[in-house]
Amino acid sequence: MNKESVNNQIIISIKNLCKHFPVKNVWGTDVALVKALDGVDLEIESGKTFGIVGESGCGKTTLMRTLLRLVEPTSGSVVLSEEITKNQFLSNSLEELTSEELRSFRRQIGVVFQDPMGALNPRMLIKDIVSEPLVIHGKTKEIREKVISLLNNVGLGEEHMYRYPHEFSGGQRQRIVIARALALDPKILVLDEPTSALDVSVQAQILNLLNDLQKKYELTYIFISHDLSVIEYMCDRLAVMYLGKVVEEADTEELFSNPQHPYTKALLSATPNFEKHKEKIMILGDVPSPITYLDQTKAELATEITEQERLEIKTIEGKGIDYIVRSSLNEVLPLKEVGTSHYARVK
Repeated sequence: MNKESVNNQIIISIKNLCKHFPVKNVWGTDVALVKALDGVDLEIESGKTFGIVGESGCGKTTLMRTLLRLVEPTSGSVVLSEEITKNQFLSNSLEELTSEELRSFRRQIGVVFQDPMGALNPRMLIKDIVSEPLVIHGKTKEIREKVISLLNNVGLGEEHMYRYPHEFSGGQRQRIVIARALALDPKILVLDEPTSALDVSVQAQILNLLNDLQKKYELTYIFISHDLSVIEYMCDRLAVMYLGKVVEEADTEELFSNPQHPYTKALLSATPNFEKHKEKIMILGDVPSPITYLDQTKAELATEITEQERLEIKTIEGKGIDYIVRSSLNEVLPLKEVGTSHYARVK
């Protein structure tokens, strides 16, 4: 994908990123690969919110872990801008950073996880949880004042410092996680389903808080979510993933108003709303396995309609329901430009 940025600085550029996990037989020999990421190309603009959406198993979290270099990529590269490297690294490629450079890079990326209770140590006081990144990186000067400031930024106060995580509601716990993520003054926040475990009313509060913090600190967000209504509200640009590949990428408004890939159309049709006559598109068939066998004589992803899909089609015939079948999504098409900064894998 060849894209030019006009007046927008790219903070992270992902080029043909692949992550393959080996599958071994009982003798320990590699017999197949799980292609969790299979040639991902993305460019993330500084100060904007980039959304990544797709069903479970599509590679969203693996992409996040690879960006943090918690797992090493099989191939491809992640290129960092001068805003991140400050011309102090020997290389601007993430995979080539030394351990000291990687430590410096991770100070500039905060992470907010899906389950706030699981992300907090139940045995630690809030003051210790929020200050932990500061202690680890040796920034202990005026640490108490820094913790109070962080808590105030997310709508909490000094009176919350000496409590434990179980004494807070889900929304308050997520605020604590956000405060900890901001402790080292990062330039990027990776938000992995930050509102999926919260009530709807609390979700709105957290999303508004994130918007306020982004403006205040000029943060760049990488926002991972299943919830398309949240994505539409939060994101400037959006990539749709399916089986380790980006099947469509565009500015959020353009993608919602003019989806091109059939999988994107099906996802958007599944979004709950109050339109009684809105077109619904069903996805028929089972999610195919991402495993690719090293022995080419083994079965590969079928591109023809399966018997199960035929049966499912038969059950909805005559009911006026539009559908797509999983097998039709298995054909790998090149990602091409279908509009201004709009890319999709279509014929």
